Amino acid sequence: MTRRCAISIDVDSIACYYRIHGLGPAPARLRHVIMHRCVPRFIEILDRRGIQATFFIVAEDVEDVDDRTVGSEVRKSRALVRELAASGHEIGNHSYSHPYQLARMGRVEVAEQIGRAHRLLGGLVDRPVVGFRAPGYDVSAVMLRCLMALGYTYDSSIFPAPGYYAAKAGIMAVLALLGRKSGAVLTDPRALLAPADPYRPHIASPWRRGDAPLVELPIGLTPYARIPAIGTSLLLAPRPLRDHLLRAMRRRVFFNFELHGIDLADAVQDSIPDELVARQPDLRVPLRKKRAALEALLDNIARHYQFATLAEASAALAGQV
Repeated sequence: MTRRCAISIDVDSIACYYRIHGLGPAPARLRHVIMHRCVPRFIEILDRRGIQATFFIVAEDVEDVDDRTVGSEVRKSRALVRELAASGHEIGNHSYSHPYQLARMGRVEVAEQIGRAHRLLGGLVDRPVVGFRAPGYDVSAVMLRCLMALGYTYDSSIFPAPGYYAAKAGIMAVLALLGRKSGAVLTDPRALLAPADPYRPHIASPWRRGDAPLVELPIGLTPYARIPAIGTSLLLAPRPLRDHLLRAMRRRVFFNFELHGIDLADAVQDSIPDELVARQPDLRVPLRKKRAALEALLDNIARHYQFATLAEASAALAGQV
């Protein structure tokens, strides 16, 4: 059986992290810093290795507007997304405006968030968008039905990691005690029991197996202990721990290696404010170290897996799940 690894990058803006940490509105000058500074760094590393990845885009960040100043920045982002698609990378739907509470919204609001992004991104790259990742890894039956109605072949939102869930709950509780409400939300706890390998979800209960026409591609977790094997943990882990997690992942025939654009941000080079750096540990690590760690990770993975986009992986797995 072919062992596949899909690299996916969530291109979340700095504003998302300000909301997570309850910091209020992010500086307007940073709206496109992840897209303009970090995405090209990923492109350079991936293209040099001939790896085609999936980039999940928040559609609002590439929506054409009339304002000349903002418009020039948006046009640059739109051109970059077109460049990604033209070079073989996949563009995925990460909602219209990245509301963390999307799974708690009603049918009309969910349809607007997913459908508006679907139309905008599909028109931008001139090809159908077939994959979705929910903000905050939270999924619902309403979201699943919306994806099915649009003909999506996969969802990649399930992240059944108890340790991650507990850490997130703890951070949110501390922020609440400090009077700073986090913009993030906790996922439905039933999702913690979801399969960690690809599966067809139950239409009414996406966290369990069923017969939906699309495939669920969970975020990478080690077998048994379900330790996250994602950019945030692997890039910051000491080399021995990183190698141990990668060895553990080899027990899986599919590795959904998720990263975020901010994983290749540099607080100094990208002029990110101290108020966010103080709360984002990865921003306190120099870019050169994170870049070196990512390159070593990809070279290690390449010895054991065949790289594919999530769309390619879902098509190959569709008949096996």
